[in-house]
Amino acid sequence: MRIGIDFGGTKIEAAAIDEAGGFSARIRRPNPGTYDGAIRLVGELITEVEQLAGPARSVGLAIPGSPSPLTGLIRNANSQYLNGQPFQADLQQHLGRPVRLANDANCLALSEAVDGAGEGHASVYAVILGTGCGAGLVIDGKLVEGRHGVAAEMGHNPLPWPTLDEMPGPACWCGQSGCLETWISGSGFARAHRAATHREWTCEQIIDAVRSGDLEAVQQMDLLRDRVARALAAVVNLVDPEIIVLGGGLSNLPELYDGLNQAIAKRVFSDIWNAAVVPARWGDSSGVRGAARLWP
Repeated sequence: MRIGIDFGGTKIEAAAIDEAGGFSARIRRPNPGTYDGAIRLVGELITEVEQLAGPARSVGLAIPGSPSPLTGLIRNANSQYLNGQPFQADLQQHLGRPVRLANDANCLALSEAVDGAGEGHASVYAVILGTGCGAGLVIDGKLVEGRHGVAAEMGHNPLPWPTLDEMPGPACWCGQSGCLETWISGSGFARAHRAATHREWTCEQIIDAVRSGDLEAVQQMDLLRDRVARALAAVVNLVDPEIIVLGGGLSNLPELYDGLNQAIAKRVFSDIWNAAVVPARWGDSSGVRGAARLWP
């Protein structure tokens, strides 16, 4: 049995995964929002899971960022209190056991490649379209992290083929402007809708309006789909994966997929493109499942 932990911005979830890939136990708690509190909570969750499912042979953690290969300190986390901290080392000291950790989008990719929507495909590109935007790549069953641990990352690349009214793009928390995260994440979708309509709506309110035929909301949904298509076309031109798997809240919207493949194909530098773009099989569970699979 292996334990996977999904360290989200609002919640932290721990799950025990048995050898057949089934859940033996799952526990979710609110993220305490502080560094020391998060370390304590991860330890408590592991203890509770093992009380329910028995001793685990390994612990893996999906985080919204990644450790620097130079220092081991966390960087690029939108849970910003993790940044600059030796999170893996501190967790291992607190737990008294080894821990492997990886970016949450990498864990999504690994989960979906092993026994999810990408099972049986040689190359799986997975994208989180949630509060933020991140991505991961698995080739021949192995996670591709790259020399500097940023392989396949797209959330902080610029929006491809921008129109004049999309330039230079909104400021991003990373210090750049016009990052994909500011356009095609859930928060980016709400921001773009607000900028265009001056309506302070949540994503849920926007989608309700789309489904009731509100013209401005429908227009923003069309723009979101086009921006996602441009982002994925740029990925295809670089990686050409066999399948693209989408996770995060926006991936659950059927409206996102209406005409998405055709919009991607128009931008791909090829006479043919017919790969599948599908929602994650495991949905919100992909983070903990991928984290558990960081160990062989």
